[in-house]
Amino acid sequence: MVHGSIQAAYDLYVTVLNPPMPESQRHHARTLAGASVIVTRPAADAAALIRAANSRGAVAVRLPGTRIRIIDDTVAARRALIAAKSASFWIFTSPNAVRYCRQLLGEVPAAKWPRALAVGAGTRQALARYGIDALTPLGAQNSEGLLAEPALADLQGKFIAIVDAPGGRDLLAPALRERGARVERIAVYQRLPPRLNTRHFSNLAAAPRPWISLVSSSVILNHLCAALPTDLQARWRREALIVSSARLAAEAEALGFTDVHEARSALGADLLDAAERALSRHRI
Repeated sequence: MVHGSIQAAYDLYVTVLNPPMPESQRHHARTLAGASVIVTRPAADAAALIRAANSRGAVAVRLPGTRIRIIDDTVAARRALIAAKSASFWIFTSPNAVRYCRQLLGEVPAAKWPRALAVGAGTRQALARYGIDALTPLGAQNSEGLLAEPALADLQGKFIAIVDAPGGRDLLAPALRERGARVERIAVYQRLPPRLNTRHFSNLAAAPRPWISLVSSSVILNHLCAALPTDLQARWRREALIVSSARLAAEAEALGFTDVHEARSALGADLLDAAERALSRHRI
């Protein structure tokens, strides 16, 4: 029994990410101490959120809900982007859309891209790294919020390119077409099911309770619901779930989650702030 406890502790140490806090962050209050924050972002996008969760005292558990990679037909995607340089706007739906658009365009300076619109603050920050000041919703940080912006009210005769991934929710394109725009969706990356294994599942099962999962994508939520073993999934659905929109909250509740909390946006800080609020209610 002692050996099993030592092995479980070692496995948790190796695979549950809880590195030492940087000196610059040690002044932060440990507002998530005692909780496990389940980070469901793809591996390439998770590091900053894991560090931020650690800095607030949480045990961060990596449970990627999707894999991200560049679109298979890169030649066709690059050709479509170059052809769309005459568009009135490029609408970017995620930071990954920005990243892979930049990779595909290569030597084409970002300053020569059309005017950029972003569905949320995280996407705006990704564009800002390339020196692009994008229009972002003043209200809800999602497609609905962007559609409410005056810049998209009268689109008669305008050409708009939406830079995104195949699949997912297609709210923007139909709404923009109804307003008179010619719309083209250009897929620059793809979201694939995660490659989860028994170690991921044992990490989650061994993580200290309560669990607080951070989910900012319907694709991630559905991938994890399909991938987790039945018994673990039942436990997961009873724990706190932080989502980035009212639409995602409704979807989670329809899937059987019983403790759903909506964050202000998909930004890591907003997700963790909502996690703190959820944990404070748990401790009352």
